[in-house]
Amino acid sequence: MEYDNFTTFNVSVADAIAWVTFDYGPVNIQGLPMLADLNRLAQKLEADNTVKVVVFQSAHSEIFVAHADTNFLKDMSGKAVSRDEVKLLDLQIVLERISKLPQATIAKIEGFARGGGHKFALACDMRFAARGKARFMQMEVGMGIVPCGGGASRMARQVGLGRALEIVLGARDFDADQAEFYGTVNRALDPDEIGPFVEDLAKRIALWPSASINATKQAVYESIDLPIEEALHSEAYWLYQATSQTPALNRFKWADEQGAQFDMDNQRVWPEMLVQIQDVV
Repeated sequence: MEYDNFTTFNVSVADAIAWVTFDYGPVNIQGLPMLADLNRLAQKLEADNTVKVVVFQSAHSEIFVAHADTNFLKDMSGKAVSRDEVKLLDLQIVLERISKLPQATIAKIEGFARGGGHKFALACDMRFAARGKARFMQMEVGMGIVPCGGGASRMARQVGLGRALEIVLGARDFDADQAEFYGTVNRALDPDEIGPFVEDLAKRIALWPSASINATKQAVYESIDLPIEEALHSEAYWLYQATSQTPALNRFKWADEQGAQFDMDNQRVWPEMLVQIQDVV
């Protein structure tokens, strides 16, 4: 699969990891060209089971992804419509497609991620932010609109109702440590730590079967909005999708026949043994 001819970012693939680097001067604005690129990237990734992890980062020293381009927002209708007439915006459609990718997605944030840039980060599976560099904000309420594209809905699912409203109605900047406290990022890391940490995590995830990564991700996403009985049913469904497409049954058979699961030494080194068992196919 070729990942070239994008205008707002470049893509390099190595060791089952796609590194997507936003590079759209002067400020990585989130406009129609970026949405078109992201849509085309998603189309390619959906058909590529050799890529297991996607890391989004920026070539800009101060900005991850900026807010949505006001040039296309100013052309929105000024007339209210009924619920029956509402159609999803391009931003909502594209970011939902990113959210549903079969790969694990990681946002490595080392600069400003306000408005649309923050929404994009929320659409990724995991987010890591550099202290002293990352800044977040949802400014839409002050502009007279609503933080669509996940700025309201994904935010509430991520941090809870009260904190979501504090962030979107307060419309203030907050830094990496505050984002970690809120729960909008997984971790705040020092600038010299974030690169090695994200690379190590991406490489570890990329060791696992692609079908298992996708099944696990889909089960988690489905479960958060379901009653527990339905969530457990969803887990079981995705379990069978994984076992039908991965070496899982061979690995269980190996563990049973070798007595590996009853070995106390193995119990002490599960993280390392999990890597070694990838040789059982």
